[in-house]
Amino acid sequence: MITTLEYINKIFADAPAKTVISKPASKSSLCKKIVIENKGDYYQASKYTEKQVFHENLSVQQTIDLCSAMLEKDFKQLNSFSKSHEYMVMISKKGKASFKTKQISKDLTQTSTQHNRQKNYLIKEGTVVPPLVDMGIFTKEGKVVQSMYDKFKQINRFIEIIDDSVKELKQDTVNIIDFGCGKSYLTFIVYYYFTELRSQKVNIVGLDLKEDVIKKCNAAAQRYGYHSLNFKLGDINGYSSDFRPDIVMTLHACDTATDYALYNAVRWNTKMIFSVPCCQHELNEQIKSENLSLFTNYGIIQERFAALTTDAIRGNLLECCGYKTQLLEFVDLSHTPKNILIRAVKKQRNSEKVKEKYLQQVKAVMNEFNLSPTLYNLLSEDNRL
Repeated sequence: MITTLEYINKIFADAPAKTVISKPASKSSLCKKIVIENKGDYYQASKYTEKQVFHENLSVQQTIDLCSAMLEKDFKQLNSFSKSHEYMVMISKKGKASFKTKQISKDLTQTSTQHNRQKNYLIKEGTVVPPLVDMGIFTKEGKVVQSMYDKFKQINRFIEIIDDSVKELKQDTVNIIDFGCGKSYLTFIVYYYFTELRSQKVNIVGLDLKEDVIKKCNAAAQRYGYHSLNFKLGDINGYSSDFRPDIVMTLHACDTATDYALYNAVRWNTKMIFSVPCCQHELNEQIKSENLSLFTNYGIIQERFAALTTDAIRGNLLECCGYKTQLLEFVDLSHTPKNILIRAVKKQRNSEKVKEKYLQQVKAVMNEFNLSPTLYNLLSEDNRL
């Protein structure tokens, strides 16, 4: 009798471009599916939960071991696609594995090898995009500078996250505020995305505290002909907008600046929020627990735990305010370690029962670790919780 492992070894001998592990064995399983992509020298496994995705780079053998382990107990189906074949492994209710294969004509490896150079990016190589030229990512001919290819992929990743969310925005003009815009690399690209790729009018305001940065950004916007992109000097805390934004962006707004931005977005009933938090110091300075002191015994563990707790609380509070919220991995432009991107889309307000569940989870963590998060306080004082 051929084992599941033998089937998987046969599949990976053909170097599949993409593998999808699906159909969880239990409805209560936290992981809903696993997507594995061939990156040339390694495989990348993306594990999807209800609201998050976790990435892991694996060797061929590690990938085979992962597939085998998942089919043994956690999942019931595996589909894999190589250059010439589609493979399928299915697990019956009695735990017996069956195997099917068929020939295909489409070469799926073209999108997964050679450092993803053939991937169908939204912003395509060969197109002259003035901000990318000024950033040194594109040459004047629109070719990606070899040493900047990672940043090119990161920018496209951010645009893909936005593109996945804004397809339902049908209005003539989309209003956007970018809090803590800094040098505004991604602000310019978002403007390009809406006006050039979606052919949709957009009105964007970038806000920052540095006067010299604002002057340079406004000069660049004029040079590019981005007439509906304006930069203003101002503080996120207490900012009053001339219009109601459809989208609020915060990219590396430091510490509680992210909380004030999220609070303003909720207060304005903003349709979508895209936030990459940074420097979550507030809770790290407060955190204390007698029952769970394991998380505070070591400085680096406390720092990371506090940062993750900060964003988990933010996610729950946004759910309380009627947003479908996801926490996604996002690599920033300076190629530092991966950050979390908060994507929140306005929906019908949750029932009081669901809202209370999210709120009680927040309160339980606050009580256990002696926390007083800024976003919680802002929303509570405004009677929004």
